[in-house]
Amino acid sequence: MAVGKEIRGKIKSVENTKKITKAMEMVAASKMRKAQERMRAARPYADKIRNIAANLSQANPEYKSPYMRTDGASKAVGFIVVSTDKGLCGGLNTNVLRALTNKMREVQDAGGSIQAVAIGNKGNAFLNRVGVNVISHAVQLGDAPQLDKLIGPVKVMLDAFVAGKLDAVHLCYTRFVNTMKQEPVVEQLLPLSASRLEQSAAEKTAYGWDYIYEPDAASVIDELLTRYVEALVFQGVAENMASEQSARMVAMKSATDNAGSLISELKLIYNKTRQAAITKELSEIVGGAAAV
Repeated sequence: MAVGKEIRGKIKSVENTKKITKAMEMVAASKMRKAQERMRAARPYADKIRNIAANLSQANPEYKSPYMRTDGASKAVGFIVVSTDKGLCGGLNTNVLRALTNKMREVQDAGGSIQAVAIGNKGNAFLNRVGVNVISHAVQLGDAPQLDKLIGPVKVMLDAFVAGKLDAVHLCYTRFVNTMKQEPVVEQLLPLSASRLEQSAAEKTAYGWDYIYEPDAASVIDELLTRYVEALVFQGVAENMASEQSARMVAMKSATDNAGSLISELKLIYNKTRQAAITKELSEIVGGAAAV
């Protein structure tokens, strides 16, 4: 029964794997709810600061922030790449890195140069592997994103844009749609487009006042737009973390189901093998008795 012993060993191994994937599925489900709550809690702040930034940019038209400048062609482009620190979350990182690769190829075909800020171990490893210039990175963010850990790496990219070293900055992350669907996004972060700061009629009515600037309009508007860009990055990281936990829960559930199917198949093979061995022994006994 050497074959039967080997199959029993495989069944035991798959059962242990099933226990692990089931535990990881339950942990991911618990973290997913908390991540979704953090993601939704960050949205009102981003909406409010967008409305104020939009009204400020219209209230003082004689000053134009460097965050809103447009120089035409994008020769030097920066990417803020948001990925996960851990794996086992299905095709989440693969999809967003594929979208990033397509965008970088467009920039390189147009003769442009690329710099990147990596948020997350997976994106950092990928960018280093393909030879992209990573000017800063933030890894091991944990289960809850902390703004103070993101400001430093992001500020390096913002300062390069303000100094004119970059013509555009793109944010790459995975947007959370629902538990079963997450979509990779590569969107322009800088220069801030008019569509980002566009207000509805109700918002224009609600924020339809002028401002007294202290110390001056340039300082106030630049500082506010900096906070707005940081809020967009933070929101992207929060969306990516909610997507990560959802994708991991789905992936672990699929792995648990597959392990159950494999165990059933192995048990069927084991039973067939055992029955075949018993039948063979009975045949030998009957044949021996008949010969006597």
